[in-house]
Amino acid sequence: MNFEFGHFFRLTVGSSLVRLVVVFGINGIGGTGFAAEAMPNLPPTEVVTRVLLASPTVQAAAGQVRVEEANRTRLEAGQYEWNVRLGGQQRRSKPATGTDERFNEWNAAIERPLRLPGKAGIDGQLGAAGVALAETGHGDALHETSRNLLKSWFVWLKESASATQWSEQVALLDKQAKGIQRRQQLGDAARLEAIQSDAALAQAEAALAQARVRQQTAAEDLRRRYPGLPLAAQNTIAEPLPVNGNEADWINAILEHSHELELSRGETRRAQIFAGRASRDRLPDPTIGMHVSRERAGEDQIVGAYISIPLPGGARRASSDAALAQADVAGRREAAVTQRITAEAAMLYQSATAAYATWQASHGAAERLGQAADMTARAYQLGEGSLNDLLATRRLANDARLAARLSQLDALELRYRLLLDAHRLWVMDEEKHAGD
Repeated sequence: MNFEFGHFFRLTVGSSLVRLVVVFGINGIGGTGFAAEAMPNLPPTEVVTRVLLASPTVQAAAGQVRVEEANRTRLEAGQYEWNVRLGGQQRRSKPATGTDERFNEWNAAIERPLRLPGKAGIDGQLGAAGVALAETGHGDALHETSRNLLKSWFVWLKESASATQWSEQVALLDKQAKGIQRRQQLGDAARLEAIQSDAALAQAEAALAQARVRQQTAAEDLRRRYPGLPLAAQNTIAEPLPVNGNEADWINAILEHSHELELSRGETRRAQIFAGRASRDRLPDPTIGMHVSRERAGEDQIVGAYISIPLPGGARRASSDAALAQADVAGRREAAVTQRITAEAAMLYQSATAAYATWQASHGAAERLGQAADMTARAYQLGEGSLNDLLATRRLANDARLAARLSQLDALELRYRLLLDAHRLWVMDEEKHAGD
C-alpha cells in the first residue's frame, strides 16, 4: 500500500487533467517504510511546477492531446459523406422520316457510402486509443523534462561544489604562502619554500578559475533551458539517505509507472485495433443512391435507386495481412521496451545503492586525509617536516574532500532519480477530467 504526502497542482489540458504531485514522504515499497522527509538541495516545489508546465516540449505534448481528440471525432464521424451528381446532355434524334429532333436533358443523383455494422465501433476505439496515447505522451514529456531538469540541476550543484572546494583550498594556500613569506622575511624560511608555496597557490587559483567557468556554464544552461528557475547558492549539502526496499520492488514500481512502457503498450493496443479494422475492410462498404432524370424534353421522367459494391481484390487482403504483421511487431517492441526498462531500473537501483556506500567511504577518507594534513602542518610549523610533505598532504586532502562532495551529490542525485522514475518525486499523473 502506498501513501503519498505532498502538494497538488492541477492544469487542465483539453479533456485531460494533469496532476503534479511533489512527494515528501513514501511508505510501502515492498513493505519497507520511508520516513516522511524533505527533499533538500532541490529547487522550490512551486517553481519546479511552473517551470515544468511552461516547457515547450510539455506544451507541445499537451497540444497533441487536442489533435488526437479532433482525430477521434473524425474517426467516429467517418469518411462517409453525401455526394451529389448533376449532369446535362443533348439528345439528337434522326427519325426515318421528318426532320431531326433535338432534346435538352438533365439528370441528378445523390449517394452515400454506408459503413457496415461493427466498423463504427472499431473506429471509435481507434480514436480513443489515439487520445490515450497522446495523454500518455503528455505525461512522458513531463517526466522526461523533470529528468532533464534534475540532471542539469545536479550538474550545476557539482560544479558549484567544485568551485567552493577550490575556493577553500586557495584561501588555505594563500594563508600558507603569506606565512612563509613572513618567515622568509624573518630569515626562518628558504626562498625555495616561498617559490614552492606560491606555485601551489597559482595551481589552485587556476583550478578555481576553471571550476568557476564550468559553474557559470552549467548555470547558464539551466537559465536557458528552464527560465525562471532560481539558482540560489546551496550553503550545505544534505547527507544522503540509504535506499530502502529491495531491487525487485523498485523495478516493479518503475515498470508500473513508466510512461515509456505505457506508450509502447498503447501502440500495441492501437495496432491490434487497426488490424481488426483492416480485417473488416476486406468486405467493402457499399454505396447507395437515388437518381432522377428528365429525358426527351420532359416526355420521359425517370426516378431510380442504385447500389454500388466494390469487388475486393488482393490489395485489401494485403492491407489486412500487413496490419496483422504490424500488430505483431508492436507486441515485440513492447517486450523489448519492457526488457530495456527493467534492465535500466536494475542498474539505477544498483547505482543508487553503490553511490551511498561510495559516499560513506569517500567521506571517511576525506576526514582521515584532512587529519593527516593538519598533523603535517603542525609538524612543519614545529620544524619537524618539509614543505613538500605539507603541500602533498594538503593536495591529497583537497582531492579527497572534492571527491567526497561530488560522491555525496552523486548519492543524492541517484536516489532522487530512483524516486522520480518510481513516481515518488515530482510525480506527473494524468486523469480524465470527468473522473476528477
